[in-house]
Amino acid sequence: MPLSIYAAEPSAGPNHDALFTPLQLPCGARLKNRIVKSAMSDRLGDGTGHPTDAQIALYRRWSVGGAALSIVGEVQGDPRFAEASGNLVLDDRADPSRFARLAKEGAAGGGHLWLQLGHAGALTDPAIGTPKGPSALDLPGLTCGALDAEEIAALPRAFARTARLAQEAGFGGVQIHAAHGFLLSQLLSPLFNRRGDEYGGPIGARLQIVIRIIDEVRSAVGPACPIGIKINATDRLDGGLSEAEALHVVAALDHTSIDLIEISGGTYFPGAPATSEDRGAGAYFAAFARSARGVTTKPLLLTGGIKTRSQVGEIVAGGVADAVGLARAFAIAPDLPELWRCGDAATPSFPRFAAPPEGGVTAWYTMRIAEIADGRAALTGEDLGQAIEAYTEHETRKADIWRSHFDLG
Repeated sequence: MPLSIYAAEPSAGPNHDALFTPLQLPCGARLKNRIVKSAMSDRLGDGTGHPTDAQIALYRRWSVGGAALSIVGEVQGDPRFAEASGNLVLDDRADPSRFARLAKEGAAGGGHLWLQLGHAGALTDPAIGTPKGPSALDLPGLTCGALDAEEIAALPRAFARTARLAQEAGFGGVQIHAAHGFLLSQLLSPLFNRRGDEYGGPIGARLQIVIRIIDEVRSAVGPACPIGIKINATDRLDGGLSEAEALHVVAALDHTSIDLIEISGGTYFPGAPATSEDRGAGAYFAAFARSARGVTTKPLLLTGGIKTRSQVGEIVAGGVADAVGLARAFAIAPDLPELWRCGDAATPSFPRFAAPPEGGVTAWYTMRIAEIADGRAALTGEDLGQAIEAYTEHETRKADIWRSHFDLG
């Protein structure tokens, strides 16, 4: 990558050793360092739920670039509830050989490749499905129906089926997505879960379906397969998940077979503040991670607002978290961990956008990732309009393929 994508940073000093110490997970698996490529919705699937050559090349690049773990975001077990038409769908109709190739190439650098098990719920893209959440919503920009009790009760088996297929395809593990306002996050949030049955009420009741999903997934993959979970420290919405409730979730997870708890926050509900657009320095959820340390012995992965090698080293060496998740940094510099391992103190130079439209920055990063997947990286911060136009065309084309392939009208 050109040197212009990096800025100078002082040497990380003694924190370098902590950053490149292997991390042993409770199941016995080992991560080679403490740098994780957190899940992003890369939207590089082919529209039929299968990985493309470009997507396979992307995850190979991130693995060879030194990531200890890369997580493929938003892998669906049910095409009716997808976040985007570029999502992967791993179900009984999928071609296992195409997923097996992704699993192999995405671990080419000696790191792990996990699939993030998703269900968009109320955030299902209405262009390709019918949004349904814990409770019916009729809000500006978002309308959805409510899942019935039988549909919620079926979730553990559905997640377990996808996890088993992931294991059979050769992926190193799975992550259960319970953050960012998608279905399991909705079920945990009092703002979106207003049910009066066993799946609603106090936080202890709201999280029981998540515990059942973990247990069912563990039964499906056995004791040696890593299982992670991504949770919110906060919904960043009035009336949403509180810090006390989020800590209750962490404490409950301590009694499960989870191997890695990723701490993040925020939601993608229309009008919600975008955590990723915060301009403040440092890790957004570090204070929560410190509190979580007091209620769990599980390894913690901290994601959000972390950009420099010194920040990463301080978080790990200081015991705030056992590993650090980076997302957009990998879209700027896909080989960042390897550079840091070799002693380069480079920091990605993130673009700054003047008054971007809602969703515009996400569009830019999505197209930047697509460029890396194709072996290019020409997009700059001045190309926001071009990126939005390409993104819109990309999404429309994939949605047409999705509806036809899955017979969704």
